[in-house]
Amino acid sequence: MKIPDTKLDIPPPCCTLAIDGSAERRYVRMLKAAGNPIRFSILKFLVTHPGCITGRIVDHVPISQATVSQHLKVLRDAGWVSGEIEGPATCYELRSDTVAWFRLTTGNIF
Repeated sequence: MKIPDTKLDIPPPCCTLAIDGSAERRYVRMLKAAGNPIRFSILKFLVTHPGCITGRIVDHVPISQATVSQHLKVLRDAGWVSGEIEGPATCYELRSDTVAWFRLTTGNIF
């Protein structure tokens, strides 16, 4: 039985991945942040409830307010959301510029 030469069995590349450096680090950070089920649920909620306050997010996910705040910090640090303090509450919304960049980058990669 002949063992295949793995160097010869690799198909030629079909395309190039047009991402590297800081863009790649940003993209991976965003994927990691969105990859958590709770954070993904928060992102989905913010798509349909723009400018919502933290309390409404807490009502939507089965975790404490303190834990929601930790997840929102990760999403904010990754660039997905921005938050603006309005009195005793903070209104969070998706950053449309970041979402547009993510979509464009994903399209360029895949």
